[in-house]
Amino acid sequence: MSAGAGVLSAQDLGSLLNSASSKPGAMGAPLQIIVLLTILTLLPAAIMSITPFLRISIVLHFLRQALGTQTTPSNQVLIGLSMFLSLLIIQPVFRDIYDKAWTPLERNEISSKQAVDEASRPLRIFMLRFAREKDIQLFLEVTHSRPPARPADVDMTVLIPAYILSELKAGFQIGVVLFIPFLIIDLVVASCTLSIGMVQLPPVMVSAPFKVLLFVLVDGWNLVIGSLVRSFYQ
Repeated sequence: MSAGAGVLSAQDLGSLLNSASSKPGAMGAPLQIIVLLTILTLLPAAIMSITPFLRISIVLHFLRQALGTQTTPSNQVLIGLSMFLSLLIIQPVFRDIYDKAWTPLERNEISSKQAVDEASRPLRIFMLRFAREKDIQLFLEVTHSRPPARPADVDMTVLIPAYILSELKAGFQIGVVLFIPFLIIDLVVASCTLSIGMVQLPPVMVSAPFKVLLFVLVDGWNLVIGSLVRSFYQ
């Protein structure tokens, strides 16, 4: 019996690899690894930009600055809270992406291109709910793109920056509304300390306990977080 019986020779193995790589749409293992690493690199930026994380993190940082508590809660706590709230809100979208794109792709029922198309639909529907028409129109003009016949036809390259811009505006609007009551407390305390001649005592040191006490008495965390989460379900 020859040594090559039952075992692929080098020539047979080379021809097999060449035939596999010559198939239309085939992607080699090194290229798959590069694509996967690229996706993993962009994943944190995507989570921070195209999920509710953007609005929630901006509002929470505004709130901490309005309270004047400096580093309490810490950045890690605010980011963690924003992350878990974002996962709670975006969970139905991720479930649709998993059911309609990832699961059929694992079963080889659809191609990778079809999986990308199916995955983009739930995400597009979510972002269209919060992207302002004015922002979408801005990026359509910047990219010289033809206006879509219907909202579902908006290209993701236009929709994603429009959604980010809309979320930035919404986060700043909510942050300013939260800032006003605490600003009023600062003004009242500053006028009182100046009227009694306490010039050397910073008004912020006096107003900080009152702001924290007011925030605790009205159960501020429950009100702020509840209002933020409900704003994504309207």
